Amino acid sequence: MKLKKICELLDCKILNAPKNYEELEIKYAGAADLMSDVLAFGKPKMLLITGLNSPQAVRTASVIGATAVLIVRKESIPESTVELAKDLGIVLLHANIPMFKACGELYKLGLKDPITSEDT
Repeated sequence: MKLKKICELLDCKILNAPKNYEELEIKYAGAADLMSDVLAFGKPKMLLITGLNSPQAVRTASVIGATAVLIVRKESIPESTVELAKDLGIVLLHANIPMFKACGELYKLGLKDPITSEDT
């Protein structure tokens, strides 16, 4: 699924993205607030959905090779988080919606779970 479609569906604010972000392909969606969990299940081509708005979420996404981070449930995102996303070239999105809603909407559209998916 194209990142553009996800942004439109969830009404995301784009905090950091390359010019061609709309064409980036997202194959998996994983949600967690514990970055140790993300390190255990994360995959490339994944959208990390988290309520953690600190730079730690962006750094973890970089380690696992995730395509983008979507921060949910927060009113604002610290500038330090946005700056790290720019430095690491990670797409950073924000939607002030419940994590449950974000996951449900993406599941309905066919995004796969990185834990149970056998393909890469």
